[in-house]
Amino acid sequence: MNIEVKLDASILSNLQNGKNLLAFSAGVDSSALFFLLLREEISFDIALVNYGTRDNSNREEKHAISLAKKHNLKCYTIKAPSFTNNFEKNARDFRYSFFDKTVSENNYTNLLTAHQLNDQLEWFLMRFTKGAGTAELLGLENISKRGKYYTIRPILHHSKEELLNYLNIHNYPYFIDESNSDEKYERNRFRKNFANSLLGDYKDGIRRSFDYLREDKQNLLSGYEELFHHEKMYILSCKNSYIKTRLVDRYLKKLGYLLSTNQRKELEKESSLVFGGLWAIEIVEDKIFIAPYLKTSMPKEFKEICRVSKIPSKIRPYLYVEGLNPKEL
Repeated sequence: MNIEVKLDASILSNLQNGKNLLAFSAGVDSSALFFLLLREEISFDIALVNYGTRDNSNREEKHAISLAKKHNLKCYTIKAPSFTNNFEKNARDFRYSFFDKTVSENNYTNLLTAHQLNDQLEWFLMRFTKGAGTAELLGLENISKRGKYYTIRPILHHSKEELLNYLNIHNYPYFIDESNSDEKYERNRFRKNFANSLLGDYKDGIRRSFDYLREDKQNLLSGYEELFHHEKMYILSCKNSYIKTRLVDRYLKKLGYLLSTNQRKELEKESSLVFGGLWAIEIVEDKIFIAPYLKTSMPKEFKEICRVSKIPSKIRPYLYVEGLNPKEL
């Protein structure tokens, strides 16, 4: 079955009413999204990270700048440092730090990414083989909150093959990222050995399955309330103990941190934890506190106010450093 390549209708109003920044790489996916946004007359600008790891890296950056100029868009670019180890994680952290800064300094409300159906399946398979529940298997959502802005994925329902055909039919320019075939990266191994062949034979069924799974995930994660949010801190109310681990996993993902299988097991047993030396998690009765893990001296008076206000000890330093009043939480 051939389907028309178009933006996800459910998020069109978000795009039309927001100020949009497209994470652009000049590859197949982001190029297809670029021209689909133009077709729908969605206002947007682009941002590109030049990792300098491939022969085409500089050509892609020049292409992005030229393409933006042609269509009267702003183009933000940055050259990444050379990462000597754990390239995927370091590159992602650098990329999103750049996006966060660009969004904040220029008052964008939405960051658009060109994740597509292949990406969704690859994530699903990687999580499935490591052990995960329904909520964790769907790592990519059409729209999700990240700090003060939204991450929107308008072509998550389309396969790479469909996007490539769209570009070729209209003779739109794009680059092929040769590193996508390098099997030293786990995602590429799953892509080559499993995801590509599955999508080749069962694309329409897989697409429908993800739609059903999204509905199941929404139902599964219902019954909680976001009581407070400040920058990188959240306080949640959740009376269903079954979904507490899934909620923590979901909110840490928003903050750019992925829990391991062992960390999720720890959450099932413990109510006061620090993950990666970065994030403090405190679960007190039906409340979940998530905040950056900080160590700082605090006045006795502030500690006493926190105690009376039932603020867990690992959360207090963040409140103090941010100048938040515990009585107002």
